[in-house]
Amino acid sequence: MSESQTTEQSQEQTLDEKFFERADAHIALANGHINQQVHPGQVGNSFMYAAARFAAWLSAAGFQSGEEMIAKKPELLEYFIGQYASMLEENLEDYAANYDYYMGLSKEQAKDK
Repeated sequence: MSESQTTEQSQEQTLDEKFFERADAHIALANGHINQQVHPGQVGNSFMYAAARFAAWLSAAGFQSGEEMIAKKPELLEYFIGQYASMLEENLEDYAANYDYYMGLSKEQAKDK
């Protein structure tokens, strides 16, 4: 698969009409685990592990064997790390540009718990 095909497929898979709805549902689930005993960093670690685990399952579903999958491991890592880095960069820029709004909203939500 060429890089342009991979990029095109990732955009098609990423930007469907329910993309942000699903993302928000995952974030809401993660936020629901934050409390006096569970720090947001702990929830974030679990969230990243779950995303990695799901990506491994998703990848495995596209192969006929573990050997075939391991042979493509460098490409899989490049793809998923690239996607995550791009999404993280976009969100870091968004939070920086809207810091007062997002962090004010976050503090209000924390008061409600």
